[in-house]
Amino acid sequence: MHAPSAQATELPPVMRATADAADTLAVPDSIDPRAKARAFAEPFIAAESLDTGENILLHADAVARILAEIGGSVGMQAATYLVYACQHLNKPEEVMAKAFGAPLAQLAMQTMQLVQVQRMSRASDKGIHGPDNTPLSARLQTENVRKMLLAFSRDLRVVMLRLASRLQTLRHFAQTKLPVPPALASESLQVFAPLANRLGIWQIKWEMEDLSFRFLEPTTYREIALLLDEKRTERERHMLSLRERLQQALAEQGIPAQVDGRPKHIYSIVRKMRGKSLPFERVFDIRALRVVVPSVADCYQALSWVHEHFAPIAQEFDDYIAKPKANGYQSLHTVVRDSLGAAIEVQIRTHAMHAHAEHGVAAHWAYKEAGAKGYSGVSANSDYDSKIAVLRQLLAWERDLSGAAQASASSGALFEDRIYVLTPGAAVVELPQGATPVDFAYTVHTNLGHRCRGAKVDGVMVPLNTPLANGQTVEITAIKEGGPSRDWLNPDLGFLASPRARAKVRAWFNVQVIAETVAKGREAVEKFLQRLGRTAIRLEDLASQLGFKSADGLFEVVGKDEYSLRNIEVLLNPPEPTADDEGFLPKKFKGSMARQSPSGVLVVGVDSLLTQLSRCCKPAPPDVIGGFVTRGKGVSIHRHDCSNFRELAVRHGERVIEVRWGEHKGPNASVYPVDVVVEANDRQGLLRDISEVFAKEKMNVIGVQTLSVKGTAWMTFTVEIGNAVNLVKALTTVRSVKGVRTARRR
Repeated sequence: MHAPSAQATELPPVMRATADAADTLAVPDSIDPRAKARAFAEPFIAAESLDTGENILLHADAVARILAEIGGSVGMQAATYLVYACQHLNKPEEVMAKAFGAPLAQLAMQTMQLVQVQRMSRASDKGIHGPDNTPLSARLQTENVRKMLLAFSRDLRVVMLRLASRLQTLRHFAQTKLPVPPALASESLQVFAPLANRLGIWQIKWEMEDLSFRFLEPTTYREIALLLDEKRTERERHMLSLRERLQQALAEQGIPAQVDGRPKHIYSIVRKMRGKSLPFERVFDIRALRVVVPSVADCYQALSWVHEHFAPIAQEFDDYIAKPKANGYQSLHTVVRDSLGAAIEVQIRTHAMHAHAEHGVAAHWAYKEAGAKGYSGVSANSDYDSKIAVLRQLLAWERDLSGAAQASASSGALFEDRIYVLTPGAAVVELPQGATPVDFAYTVHTNLGHRCRGAKVDGVMVPLNTPLANGQTVEITAIKEGGPSRDWLNPDLGFLASPRARAKVRAWFNVQVIAETVAKGREAVEKFLQRLGRTAIRLEDLASQLGFKSADGLFEVVGKDEYSLRNIEVLLNPPEPTADDEGFLPKKFKGSMARQSPSGVLVVGVDSLLTQLSRCCKPAPPDVIGGFVTRGKGVSIHRHDCSNFRELAVRHGERVIEVRWGEHKGPNASVYPVDVVVEANDRQGLLRDISEVFAKEKMNVIGVQTLSVKGTAWMTFTVEIGNAVNLVKALTTVRSVKGVRTARRR
């Protein structure tokens, strides 16, 4: 349905005054509702035209006939006229409710609202963008509009009126040969025809597809039409003969079969040619029969007769009875050649299978729009399609409903969980029920949500916690820079209904808290370095030496008071080591041996032999140790219980040598790095408390790695110790820290 042209919108004062009084416009109740509605609307619409140029009264008459053909009730046909009359009334819903009842008035009003939304969407078919400002694909936008058509109103009959009106509009352009707006034809093909397909309204689907395709691709349409017309009479005569022959043969075998021809429409042929890259001659089901029989056994018996009397094409046989499609569709499909070599498609199914294919969830949706044989489209296994399955049945029930209240209640609950609104550019945005303009802003773009400060709904300024409704157009007012309000996270204030939007607001505030903590930590570190007189050091290098991935990581734990600044002092001003001629000094040492091996330690009893402590087990006195001679890196020192060392000893036993610890005396004895693994309940200040334990034991922490998952923290401390005996005491103290579950040396 289309809005009237601008020149026909205003009514004379006398007529508008008359329209204010329902009693004045009352029509005798003795006539049927359709005639009553036509008489009511005729004074308003008889002389007006739609923006397509079609007379509104003639358009409404044609739409009412289409609805009657597909089984629409008299009430639906009556609403066709009221849709166009309501915009001429000052209080249309009130006036029509008095004259025809509230349900019919609501149906007319909702249909007109949907007309206006669709006009906006069609007017902005270019430059559509979706969430996060990314271009919205044509397929996704089409699917969103389909959903909105059904979710816009609680009454399925609104969609039925819309489909019938669009079909009549296409017929009008075909009859008058006027140029068709490409956006209108495209919307008809991509939105309305698939929707009719989902609802099982085949009469509308086929005709709408062919007409739309004819307007969009006239050359291709004419080419296929000519190919079909070349031998139409001969083909139809041949198919009639074949149908009678097959039906008689099955009857002789005791099978009461219903054999019908399956008309192949031009758009369907083109889709198959393009979807499977076939020439016209290879589209086998141009000649097609459908056989409906009582039982499954009859299906295979009929198939046997067909294959016995015709030459089957093996690769074109599909047994969807033995292996139904994912959507439950069942049938036997075969293609055979007759005596002239012409291909004929035959579909064989039971009455129950046929009913399911025509009205159930299959209804050709998967086959025609997302089939497994190369067709592209939308899959049929979504929650949305399950809702469509229920809506299909509502179409049949609608005939028995005397009022719209029951139909509204039947279909309303199906889409209560989602709403569909429009951007100013008419892109459809899907939101949860109860969503607000703030939810809308975050769905369109995260940054728009952060900067949102106001909103217009259908051109009217509204509070940001106003719940949105289906079909509304939402425009956001935003500042150049800024962030969300903490009030948005208060559930009692109702600013956010979408979990996704709420998570984005929380993430923004978390980032701000971290930034403040990092700034605090940076200030503390810089002041400490000033006191040490080491301001020239690069902060990134300092963080790396302390075991952090970045300077911000160091600043964050310092800002949280979870890391002692003494660790920085120990790193920058380490204690002086003492010479030890007996043992090998893993970090720093003096004397002739140290000069010969400045980067490592020496094996006891062998001068100038470079050694290094292995990183895999990090030995420390008094661990039992062994040495392994490496290629080019001296002797690698391992603990005897090291798995790597045991494996090396098995493979290369000749390279294992005996080593021992030397004696360590004095306040500047050598220190050795070891790893301590701690598992604890995560809490604020945990890292600080454990670090203080090591500080009190005079153990320098040179690296920390932390991981927190679902309230459990795993920490690995690299500490420098003089010997492993001292570590035992430290681990005992660490285990007593609040929240610590285990603490052990790696």
